[in-house]
Amino acid sequence: MVTADRLRPATSATPVAGVVGAPPEPSPDEVDALTLGRRIRDRRLAAGMTLGALAAAIDRAPSQVSAIENGKREPRLSMLRTIALALGTTADELLRPDAPSERAALEIAVERAQRGPVFSALGLEPFRVAKTMSDQTLQTILALHNEIDRLHRERAATPEEARRANAQLRAEMRARDNFYPELEAKAAELLEAVGHSGGPVSHQLVADMASHLGYSLHYVGDLPHSTRSLTDKRNGRIYLPTQQSPSRDSRSPILQALASHLLGHEEPGNYGDFLRQRIETNYLTAAILLPEQAAVRYLTEAKNLRRISMEELRDHFAVSYETAAHRFTNLATARLDIPVHFMKVHESGTIIKAYENDAVRFPSDALGAVEGTTVCRQWTARTVFDAEDRFTPYSQYTDTSTGTFWCTSRIEKAKEGEYSVSVGVPFEHVKWFRGRETPRRSVSRCPDESCCRRAPSELSEKWADASWPAARTPTSLLAALPTGTFPGVDQTEVYQFLEAHAPRG
Repeated sequence: MVTADRLRPATSATPVAGVVGAPPEPSPDEVDALTLGRRIRDRRLAAGMTLGALAAAIDRAPSQVSAIENGKREPRLSMLRTIALALGTTADELLRPDAPSERAALEIAVERAQRGPVFSALGLEPFRVAKTMSDQTLQTILALHNEIDRLHRERAATPEEARRANAQLRAEMRARDNFYPELEAKAAELLEAVGHSGGPVSHQLVADMASHLGYSLHYVGDLPHSTRSLTDKRNGRIYLPTQQSPSRDSRSPILQALASHLLGHEEPGNYGDFLRQRIETNYLTAAILLPEQAAVRYLTEAKNLRRISMEELRDHFAVSYETAAHRFTNLATARLDIPVHFMKVHESGTIIKAYENDAVRFPSDALGAVEGTTVCRQWTARTVFDAEDRFTPYSQYTDTSTGTFWCTSRIEKAKEGEYSVSVGVPFEHVKWFRGRETPRRSVSRCPDESCCRRAPSELSEKWADASWPAARTPTSLLAALPTGTFPGVDQTEVYQFLEAHAPRG
Protein backbone atom coordinates (compact mmCIF):
# COMPACT_ATOMS: atom_id res chain seq x y z
CA MET A 1 0.00 0.00 0.00
CA VAL A 2 1.28 3.46 -0.91
CA THR A 3 1.35 5.81 2.07
CA ALA A 4 1.62 9.56 2.26
CA ASP A 5 4.84 9.45 4.27
CA ARG A 6 6.68 8.35 1.13
CA LEU A 7 6.38 11.88 -0.21
CA ARG A 8 8.82 14.56 0.81
CA PRO A 9 9.50 18.10 -0.37
CA ALA A 10 12.52 18.82 -2.56
CA THR A 11 13.97 21.44 -0.27
CA SER A 12 17.43 19.92 0.16
CA ALA A 13 20.04 19.42 -2.47
CA THR A 14 19.43 15.74 -3.16
CA PRO A 15 20.59 14.28 -6.47
CA VAL A 16 19.47 11.78 -8.99
CA ALA A 17 21.20 8.47 -9.63
CA GLY A 18 23.71 8.69 -12.42
CA VAL A 19 24.58 12.35 -11.96
CA VAL A 20 28.28 12.45 -11.01
CA GLY A 21 29.17 14.58 -8.01
CA ALA A 22 25.58 15.42 -7.12
CA PRO A 23 24.43 15.31 -3.48
CA PRO A 24 23.03 12.05 -1.99
CA GLU A 25 19.86 10.74 -3.58
CA PRO A 26 16.69 9.87 -1.66
CA SER A 27 16.40 6.46 -0.05
CA PRO A 28 14.51 3.80 -2.05
CA ASP A 29 11.44 4.29 0.17
CA GLU A 30 11.21 8.03 -0.47
CA VAL A 31 10.26 10.12 -3.48
CA ASP A 32 10.81 13.83 -3.48
CA ALA A 33 8.46 16.29 -5.13
CA LEU A 34 10.81 17.00 -8.06
CA THR A 35 11.04 13.36 -9.17
CA LEU A 36 7.31 12.86 -8.72
CA GLY A 37 6.57 15.98 -10.76
CA ARG A 38 8.85 14.84 -13.59
CA ARG A 39 7.22 11.41 -13.66
CA ILE A 40 3.77 13.02 -13.90
CA ARG A 41 4.93 15.33 -16.72
CA ASP A 42 6.63 12.44 -18.56
CA ARG A 43 3.48 10.32 -18.32
CA ARG A 44 1.25 13.21 -19.45
CA LEU A 45 3.39 13.92 -22.52
CA ALA A 46 3.53 10.20 -23.37
CA ALA A 47 -0.27 10.15 -23.25
CA GLY A 48 -0.47 13.18 -25.57
CA MET A 49 -2.24 15.33 -22.99
CA THR A 50 -1.80 19.07 -22.59
CA LEU A 51 -1.38 20.68 -19.22
CA GLY A 52 -4.91 22.10 -19.53
CA ALA A 53 -6.38 18.73 -20.40
CA LEU A 54 -4.89 17.08 -17.29
CA ALA A 55 -6.01 20.01 -15.15
CA ALA A 56 -9.57 19.63 -16.46
CA ALA A 57 -9.49 15.85 -15.89
CA ILE A 58 -8.64 16.25 -12.20
CA ASP A 59 -10.74 19.40 -11.70
CA ARG A 60 -7.83 21.66 -10.82
CA ALA A 61 -6.41 24.87 -12.27
CA PRO A 62 -3.58 24.47 -14.82
CA SER A 63 -1.32 26.54 -12.52
CA GLN A 64 -1.78 23.95 -9.77
CA VAL A 65 -0.81 21.10 -12.10
CA SER A 66 2.20 23.11 -13.30
CA ALA A 67 3.35 23.61 -9.69
CA ILE A 68 3.07 19.86 -9.08
CA GLU A 69 5.02 19.01 -12.25
CA ASN A 70 7.75 21.51 -11.33
CA GLY A 71 8.11 19.98 -7.87
CA LYS A 72 6.96 23.15 -6.11
CA ARG A 73 3.86 21.57 -4.64
CA GLU A 74 3.10 18.12 -3.25
CA PRO A 75 -0.21 16.50 -4.16
CA ARG A 76 -2.14 14.74 -1.43
CA LEU A 77 -2.36 11.00 -1.82
CA SER A 78 -6.03 11.24 -2.89
CA MET A 79 -5.13 13.76 -5.63
CA LEU A 80 -2.17 11.61 -6.68
CA ARG A 81 -4.54 8.69 -7.23
CA THR A 82 -6.83 10.95 -9.28
CA ILE A 83 -3.87 12.09 -11.41
CA ALA A 84 -2.73 8.47 -11.90
CA LEU A 85 -6.23 7.48 -13.00
CA ALA A 86 -6.39 10.36 -15.50
CA LEU A 87 -3.00 9.33 -16.92
CA GLY A 88 -3.88 5.64 -17.14
CA THR A 89 -1.30 4.53 -14.57
CA THR A 90 -1.04 3.87 -10.83
CA ALA A 91 0.11 5.91 -7.86
CA ASP A 92 2.83 3.32 -7.22
CA GLU A 93 4.21 3.89 -10.72
CA LEU A 94 4.30 7.66 -10.22
CA LEU A 95 5.98 7.24 -6.85
CA ARG A 96 8.94 5.31 -8.21
CA PRO A 97 12.14 7.00 -6.94
CA ASP A 98 14.05 6.88 -10.25
CA ALA A 99 13.86 9.62 -12.86
CA PRO A 100 11.86 8.68 -15.99
CA SER A 101 14.82 9.38 -18.32
CA GLU A 102 18.47 10.50 -18.34
CA ARG A 103 17.42 13.96 -19.49
CA ALA A 104 14.92 14.19 -16.64
CA ALA A 105 17.67 13.13 -14.21
CA LEU A 106 19.81 16.05 -15.41
CA GLU A 107 16.95 18.51 -15.10
CA ILE A 108 16.09 17.27 -11.61
CA ALA A 109 19.71 17.57 -10.51
CA VAL A 110 19.94 21.15 -11.79
CA GLU A 111 16.66 22.04 -10.07
CA ARG A 112 17.92 20.57 -6.81
CA ALA A 113 21.18 22.49 -7.12
CA GLN A 114 19.24 25.75 -7.53
CA ARG A 115 17.29 25.04 -4.36
CA GLY A 116 20.41 24.15 -2.38
CA PRO A 117 22.75 26.31 -0.28
CA VAL A 118 25.34 27.01 -3.00
CA PHE A 119 23.03 29.06 -5.23
CA SER A 120 21.65 30.81 -2.17
CA ALA A 121 25.13 31.67 -0.85
CA LEU A 122 26.16 33.05 -4.24
CA GLY A 123 22.98 35.13 -4.51
CA LEU A 124 22.07 33.54 -7.87
CA GLU A 125 18.50 33.81 -9.11
CA PRO A 126 16.91 30.46 -10.04
CA PHE A 127 16.22 29.94 -13.73
CA ARG A 128 13.79 27.74 -15.62
CA VAL A 129 15.35 24.62 -17.09
CA ALA A 130 14.13 24.92 -20.67
CA LYS A 131 13.84 22.11 -23.19
CA THR A 132 16.13 24.09 -25.50
CA MET A 133 19.02 23.76 -23.04
CA SER A 134 21.37 21.04 -24.22
CA ASP A 135 22.51 18.16 -22.01
CA GLN A 136 26.04 19.58 -22.17
CA THR A 137 24.83 22.92 -20.80
CA LEU A 138 23.11 21.23 -17.87
CA GLN A 139 26.14 19.03 -17.18
CA THR A 140 28.40 22.10 -17.18
CA ILE A 141 26.13 23.89 -14.71
CA LEU A 142 26.15 20.81 -12.48
CA ALA A 143 29.92 20.45 -12.68
CA LEU A 144 30.40 24.09 -11.64
CA HIS A 145 27.88 23.72 -8.82
CA ASN A 146 29.49 20.53 -7.52
CA GLU A 147 32.99 22.02 -7.55
CA ILE A 148 31.81 25.08 -5.61
CA ASP A 149 29.99 22.78 -3.20
CA ARG A 150 33.17 20.71 -2.76
CA LEU A 151 35.18 23.84 -1.99
CA HIS A 152 32.57 24.93 0.55
CA ARG A 153 32.65 21.51 2.25
CA GLU A 154 36.44 21.55 2.24
CA ARG A 155 36.41 24.99 3.85
CA ALA A 156 33.94 23.65 6.43
CA ALA A 157 36.55 21.05 7.42
CA THR A 158 38.08 23.66 9.69
CA PRO A 159 40.65 23.20 12.43
CA GLU A 160 37.65 23.10 14.78
CA GLU A 161 36.26 20.02 13.02
CA ALA A 162 39.68 18.41 13.03
CA ARG A 163 40.09 19.05 16.74
CA ARG A 164 36.64 17.70 17.56
CA ALA A 165 37.45 14.51 15.66
CA ASN A 166 40.80 14.25 17.43
CA ALA A 167 39.25 14.69 20.88
CA GLN A 168 36.55 12.12 20.13
CA LEU A 169 39.07 9.54 18.93
CA ARG A 170 41.32 10.08 21.96
CA ALA A 171 38.31 9.52 24.26
CA GLU A 172 37.60 6.24 22.49
CA MET A 173 41.23 5.16 22.87
CA ARG A 174 41.08 5.94 26.58
CA ALA A 175 37.85 3.96 27.01
CA ARG A 176 39.54 0.82 25.66
CA ASP A 177 42.93 1.47 27.31
CA ASN A 178 44.44 2.00 23.86
CA PHE A 179 44.23 -1.78 23.28
CA TYR A 180 42.68 -3.14 20.06
CA PRO A 181 42.34 -6.97 20.18
CA GLU A 182 41.16 -7.14 16.57
CA LEU A 183 44.37 -5.47 15.38
CA GLU A 184 46.47 -7.73 17.59
CA ALA A 185 44.81 -10.72 15.89
CA LYS A 186 45.56 -9.29 12.42
CA ALA A 187 49.23 -8.86 13.32
CA ALA A 188 49.51 -12.38 14.75
CA GLU A 189 47.87 -13.87 11.66
CA LEU A 190 50.29 -12.15 9.28
CA LEU A 191 53.34 -13.07 11.38
CA GLU A 192 52.26 -16.71 11.41
CA ALA A 193 51.66 -16.68 7.64
CA VAL A 194 55.31 -15.75 6.95
CA GLY A 195 56.76 -18.12 9.52
CA HIS A 196 57.94 -15.70 12.20
CA SER A 197 59.18 -17.81 15.09
CA GLY A 198 60.46 -15.14 17.46
CA GLY A 199 63.03 -12.41 17.77
CA PRO A 200 63.07 -9.04 15.97
CA VAL A 201 61.09 -8.87 12.74
CA SER A 202 63.72 -8.58 10.02
CA HIS A 203 63.50 -6.46 6.89
CA GLN A 204 63.47 -9.69 4.85
CA LEU A 205 60.48 -10.93 6.82
CA VAL A 206 58.68 -7.67 6.11
CA ALA A 207 59.44 -8.12 2.39
CA ASP A 208 58.01 -11.66 2.67
CA MET A 209 54.84 -10.18 4.15
CA ALA A 210 54.51 -7.87 1.15
CA SER A 211 54.97 -10.79 -1.23
CA HIS A 212 52.46 -12.88 0.73
CA LEU A 213 49.87 -10.11 0.29
CA GLY A 214 50.58 -9.77 -3.43
CA TYR A 215 52.83 -6.71 -3.45
CA SER A 216 56.34 -6.10 -4.76
CA LEU A 217 58.65 -3.44 -3.32
CA HIS A 218 60.19 -0.78 -5.57
CA TYR A 219 62.76 1.73 -4.31
CA VAL A 220 62.79 4.97 -6.32
CA GLY A 221 64.59 8.30 -6.17
CA ASP A 222 61.62 10.44 -7.23
CA LEU A 223 58.93 9.46 -4.74
CA PRO A 224 56.47 12.39 -4.34
CA HIS A 225 57.90 14.62 -1.64
CA SER A 226 54.60 14.67 0.27
CA THR A 227 54.54 10.88 0.78
CA ARG A 228 56.51 8.32 2.81
CA SER A 229 55.42 5.51 0.53
CA LEU A 230 52.99 5.10 -2.35
CA THR A 231 50.93 2.02 -3.17
CA ASP A 232 49.84 1.15 -6.70
CA LYS A 233 46.90 -1.12 -5.92
CA ARG A 234 46.23 -1.81 -9.58
CA ASN A 235 49.67 -3.30 -10.25
CA GLY A 236 50.48 -4.58 -6.75
CA ARG A 237 53.44 -2.28 -6.17
CA ILE A 238 54.68 -0.36 -3.13
CA TYR A 239 57.06 2.49 -3.95
CA LEU A 240 59.59 3.54 -1.31
CA PRO A 241 62.40 6.15 -1.23
CA THR A 242 65.93 5.03 -1.96
CA GLN A 243 67.19 7.55 0.60
CA GLN A 244 66.04 6.44 4.04
CA SER A 245 65.82 8.92 6.89
CA PRO A 246 68.26 7.97 9.67
CA SER A 247 65.54 8.78 12.23
CA ARG A 248 62.98 6.40 10.71
CA ASP A 249 62.75 2.61 10.71
CA SER A 250 62.95 1.45 7.08
CA ARG A 251 60.42 -1.31 7.83
CA SER A 252 57.69 1.03 9.04
CA PRO A 253 56.67 2.59 5.68
CA ILE A 254 56.28 -0.90 4.18
CA LEU A 255 54.21 -2.15 7.10
CA GLN A 256 52.07 0.99 7.11
CA ALA A 257 51.28 0.47 3.43
CA LEU A 258 50.46 -3.20 4.06
CA ALA A 259 48.36 -2.28 7.11
CA SER A 260 46.02 -0.15 4.99
CA HIS A 261 45.59 -3.13 2.66
CA LEU A 262 45.04 -5.60 5.52
CA LEU A 263 42.48 -3.34 7.20
CA GLY A 264 40.56 -2.68 3.98
CA HIS A 265 40.83 1.08 4.31
CA GLU A 266 38.77 3.04 1.80
CA GLU A 267 39.29 6.67 0.83
CA PRO A 268 38.50 8.62 4.03
CA GLY A 269 35.19 10.46 3.88
CA ASN A 270 36.11 13.03 6.52
CA TYR A 271 38.90 14.04 8.84
CA GLY A 272 37.65 11.67 11.54
CA ASP A 273 38.04 8.74 9.12
CA PHE A 274 41.53 9.94 8.23
CA LEU A 275 42.58 10.08 11.89
CA ARG A 276 41.08 6.67 12.68
CA GLN A 277 42.87 5.08 9.74
CA ARG A 278 46.15 6.63 10.84
CA ILE A 279 45.70 5.29 14.39
CA GLU A 280 44.85 1.80 13.12
CA THR A 281 47.76 1.80 10.67
CA ASN A 282 50.32 2.85 13.29
CA TYR A 283 48.90 0.40 15.82
CA LEU A 284 49.05 -2.56 13.44
CA THR A 285 52.58 -1.62 12.35
CA ALA A 286 53.78 -1.61 15.97
CA ALA A 287 51.89 -4.84 16.72
CA ILE A 288 53.82 -6.56 13.91
CA LEU A 289 57.21 -5.19 14.97
CA LEU A 290 56.57 -5.99 18.63
CA PRO A 291 54.26 -9.06 18.57
CA GLU A 292 51.81 -9.17 21.46
CA GLN A 293 52.79 -12.48 23.02
CA ALA A 294 56.51 -11.83 22.85
CA ALA A 295 56.19 -8.21 24.01
CA VAL A 296 53.89 -9.09 26.93
CA ARG A 297 56.20 -11.92 27.97
CA TYR A 298 59.20 -9.58 27.89
CA LEU A 299 57.43 -6.74 29.72
CA THR A 300 55.96 -9.07 32.36
CA GLU A 301 59.44 -10.36 33.16
CA ALA A 302 60.75 -6.78 33.29
CA LYS A 303 57.89 -5.82 35.63
CA ASN A 304 58.65 -8.74 37.93
CA LEU A 305 62.26 -7.58 38.03
CA ARG A 306 61.09 -3.97 38.54
CA ARG A 307 63.10 -2.75 35.57
CA ILE A 308 60.71 -1.79 32.77
CA SER A 309 62.63 0.44 30.37
CA MET A 310 61.64 1.98 27.05
CA GLU A 311 65.29 1.86 25.94
CA GLU A 312 65.56 -1.86 26.68
CA LEU A 313 62.23 -2.57 25.01
CA ARG A 314 63.47 -0.63 21.98
CA ASP A 315 66.72 -2.57 21.81
CA HIS A 316 65.16 -5.98 22.43
CA PHE A 317 62.84 -5.67 19.41
CA ALA A 318 65.14 -3.49 17.28
CA VAL A 319 62.63 -0.67 16.83
CA SER A 320 62.70 3.10 17.31
CA TYR A 321 62.21 4.62 20.74
CA GLU A 322 58.90 6.16 19.67
CA THR A 323 57.60 2.81 18.37
CA ALA A 324 58.59 1.13 21.64
CA ALA A 325 56.87 3.86 23.67
CA HIS A 326 53.73 3.64 21.53
CA ARG A 327 53.63 -0.12 21.86
CA PHE A 328 54.07 0.08 25.62
CA THR A 329 50.94 2.25 25.89
CA ASN A 330 49.00 -0.41 23.91
CA LEU A 331 49.91 -3.15 26.37
CA ALA A 332 50.59 -1.39 29.69
CA THR A 333 47.06 -1.19 31.06
CA ALA A 334 45.32 -4.07 29.29
CA ARG A 335 48.07 -6.64 29.88
CA LEU A 336 50.23 -5.29 32.73
CA ASP A 337 47.63 -3.41 34.79
CA ILE A 338 49.65 -0.18 34.67
CA PRO A 339 47.85 3.12 33.90
CA VAL A 340 49.96 5.27 31.63
CA HIS A 341 50.30 8.44 29.60
CA PHE A 342 52.29 9.20 26.43
CA MET A 343 53.35 12.45 24.79
CA LYS A 344 55.23 13.53 21.72
CA VAL A 345 56.16 17.19 22.10
CA HIS A 346 57.91 19.52 19.65
CA GLU A 347 60.86 21.56 20.94
CA SER A 348 58.56 24.60 20.85
CA GLY A 349 56.48 22.95 23.59
CA THR A 350 53.60 22.05 21.26
CA ILE A 351 51.94 18.68 21.85
CA ILE A 352 51.93 16.63 18.63
CA LYS A 353 50.50 13.38 20.00
CA ALA A 354 49.14 12.51 23.40
CA TYR A 355 47.31 9.70 25.19
CA GLU A 356 46.41 9.13 28.83
CA ASN A 357 44.36 6.88 31.05
CA ASP A 358 46.11 7.65 34.34
CA ALA A 359 44.32 10.90 35.32
CA VAL A 360 47.21 13.13 34.29
CA ARG A 361 45.80 16.50 33.27
CA PHE A 362 46.92 17.45 29.79
CA PRO A 363 46.35 21.02 28.60
CA SER A 364 43.35 21.20 26.27
CA ASP A 365 41.18 23.68 24.44
CA ALA A 366 37.43 24.27 24.84
CA LEU A 367 36.72 21.33 22.52
CA GLY A 368 38.71 18.92 24.67
CA ALA A 369 41.49 18.61 22.08
CA VAL A 370 45.06 18.26 23.35
CA GLU A 371 47.12 18.25 20.16
CA GLY A 372 48.38 21.73 19.31
CA THR A 373 48.31 23.01 22.89
CA THR A 374 51.44 23.90 24.85
CA VAL A 375 52.66 21.62 27.62
CA CYS A 376 53.83 22.99 30.95
CA ARG A 377 57.48 24.04 31.06
CA GLN A 378 57.94 22.04 34.29
CA TRP A 379 56.93 18.68 32.78
CA THR A 380 59.52 16.10 31.78
CA ALA A 381 58.53 16.49 28.12
CA ARG A 382 59.93 20.06 28.30
CA THR A 383 62.73 19.84 30.85
CA VAL A 384 64.39 17.03 28.89
CA PHE A 385 65.37 19.58 26.22
CA ASP A 386 67.66 21.23 28.79
CA ALA A 387 69.53 18.01 29.54
CA GLU A 388 73.20 18.12 28.52
CA ASP A 389 73.45 14.32 28.34
CA ARG A 390 71.27 13.13 25.46
CA PHE A 391 72.40 9.48 25.73
CA THR A 392 71.50 8.60 29.32
CA PRO A 393 67.79 7.90 29.95
CA TYR A 394 66.12 11.00 31.40
CA SER A 395 63.39 10.77 34.05
CA GLN A 396 61.69 13.13 36.49
CA TYR A 397 58.94 13.33 39.11
CA THR A 398 56.38 16.10 38.65
CA ASP A 399 53.87 17.19 41.29
CA THR A 400 50.62 18.32 39.65
CA SER A 401 47.10 19.23 40.72
CA THR A 402 45.99 15.64 40.03
CA GLY A 403 48.88 13.90 41.77
CA THR A 404 52.53 13.09 41.36
CA PHE A 405 53.68 11.47 38.12
CA TRP A 406 56.99 9.93 37.12
CA CYS A 407 57.97 10.24 33.49
CA THR A 408 60.83 9.03 31.28
CA SER A 409 61.66 10.94 28.13
CA ARG A 410 64.06 10.98 25.20
CA ILE A 411 64.86 13.46 22.43
CA GLU A 412 64.47 12.39 18.80
CA LYS A 413 65.24 14.40 15.68
CA ALA A 414 63.13 14.93 12.58
CA LYS A 415 63.17 17.36 9.68
CA GLU A 416 60.77 19.66 11.58
CA GLY A 417 63.17 19.90 14.52
CA GLU A 418 63.59 18.02 17.78
CA TYR A 419 60.84 16.16 19.62
CA SER A 420 60.60 14.63 23.06
CA VAL A 421 58.88 11.25 23.35
CA SER A 422 57.67 10.61 26.90
CA VAL A 423 55.98 7.82 28.84
CA GLY A 424 54.71 8.43 32.36
CA VAL A 425 52.81 6.73 35.20
CA PRO A 426 51.28 7.75 38.55
CA PHE A 427 53.66 7.69 41.53
CA GLU A 428 52.28 4.39 42.91
CA HIS A 429 53.30 2.56 39.73
CA VAL A 430 56.86 3.89 39.39
CA LYS A 431 58.14 0.91 41.37
CA TRP A 432 58.05 -1.19 38.19
CA PHE A 433 60.41 1.06 36.21
CA ARG A 434 64.10 1.70 35.82
CA GLY A 435 64.90 5.33 36.52
CA ARG A 436 62.64 5.57 39.57
CA GLU A 437 65.64 6.58 41.68
CA THR A 438 66.03 9.89 39.83
CA PRO A 439 66.53 12.93 42.09
CA ARG A 440 64.88 15.28 39.57
CA ARG A 441 61.60 16.73 40.80
CA SER A 442 59.48 19.68 39.72
CA VAL A 443 56.15 21.27 40.55
CA SER A 444 53.54 22.19 37.93
CA ARG A 445 50.67 24.49 38.81
CA CYS A 446 49.25 24.52 35.27
CA PRO A 447 46.62 25.34 34.13
CA ASP A 448 47.17 28.19 36.59
CA GLU A 449 48.78 30.80 34.31
CA SER A 450 51.15 31.89 37.04
CA CYS A 451 52.98 28.57 36.62
CA CYS A 452 54.64 29.19 33.28
CA ARG A 453 52.20 30.79 30.82
CA ARG A 454 52.29 34.33 32.18
CA ALA A 455 55.57 36.17 31.83
CA PRO A 456 56.98 37.90 34.91
CA SER A 457 55.38 41.32 35.33
CA GLU A 458 58.65 43.26 34.97
CA LEU A 459 59.36 41.58 31.63
CA SER A 460 55.80 42.09 30.42
CA GLU A 461 55.90 45.79 31.23
CA LYS A 462 59.15 46.19 29.34
CA TRP A 463 58.47 44.13 26.23
CA ALA A 464 54.71 43.71 25.75
CA ASP A 465 54.47 46.63 23.29
CA ALA A 466 57.92 46.22 21.78
CA SER A 467 57.90 42.65 20.50
CA TRP A 468 56.41 40.93 17.44
CA PRO A 469 57.37 37.23 17.14
CA ALA A 470 56.84 35.13 14.00
CA ALA A 471 55.73 31.63 14.98
CA ARG A 472 57.55 28.61 13.60
CA THR A 473 54.73 26.08 13.26
CA PRO A 474 55.77 22.44 12.79
CA THR A 475 54.65 21.11 9.40
CA SER A 476 53.08 18.13 11.13
CA LEU A 477 50.62 20.55 12.74
CA LEU A 478 49.84 22.16 9.40
CA ALA A 479 49.02 18.69 8.11
CA ALA A 480 46.35 18.48 10.80
CA LEU A 481 44.32 21.03 8.89
CA PRO A 482 42.14 19.09 6.42
CA THR A 483 42.84 20.29 2.88
CA GLY A 484 41.90 17.20 0.91
CA THR A 485 41.22 13.48 1.09
CA PHE A 486 44.71 12.80 2.43
CA PRO A 487 45.87 15.97 4.26
CA GLY A 488 49.28 17.19 3.20
CA VAL A 489 49.45 15.00 0.08
CA ASP A 490 49.72 16.48 -3.43
CA GLN A 491 47.42 14.15 -5.37
CA THR A 492 48.38 15.54 -8.77
CA GLU A 493 52.00 14.69 -8.02
CA VAL A 494 50.93 11.23 -6.83
CA TYR A 495 48.94 10.44 -9.97
CA GLN A 496 51.71 11.71 -12.25
CA PHE A 497 54.22 9.52 -10.42
CA LEU A 498 52.03 6.40 -10.72
CA GLU A 499 51.47 7.04 -14.42
CA ALA A 500 55.20 7.41 -15.02
CA HIS A 501 56.14 4.26 -13.08
CA ALA A 502 53.28 1.92 -14.02
CA PRO A 503 54.48 -1.22 -15.88
CA ARG A 504 53.92 -1.05 -19.65
CA GLY A 505 52.41 -3.72 -21.82
